[in-house]
Amino acid sequence: MRLDKFLKISRIIKRRTVAKSISDQGRIEINGRVAKSSTNVSPRDQLVIKFGNKTLTIEVVQLADTTKKADADKMYKVLSEDYEHDYKNEQF
Repeated sequence: MRLDKFLKISRIIKRRTVAKSISDQGRIEINGRVAKSSTNVSPRDQLVIKFGNKTLTIEVVQLADTTKKADADKMYKVLSEDYEHDYKNEQF
């Protein structure tokens, strides 16, 4: 399955055009290698996705052509969720 399609179906990114744009900017790695939107994703692949301040690391558990909203999170497992700057713990 293509990377951009996986991101949309798993609901990690809501729109496929946004998923394509982010991956073509080099902000997604699969198993340590920069991936394009057309790169194939397989179960047990590790994805590192950079969303501005946030870096999300996930492992692909299963692939599905369609999924319901309640079952979308069963397609992947979150390994880590890191922030470059944690605004929640900042005191003013």
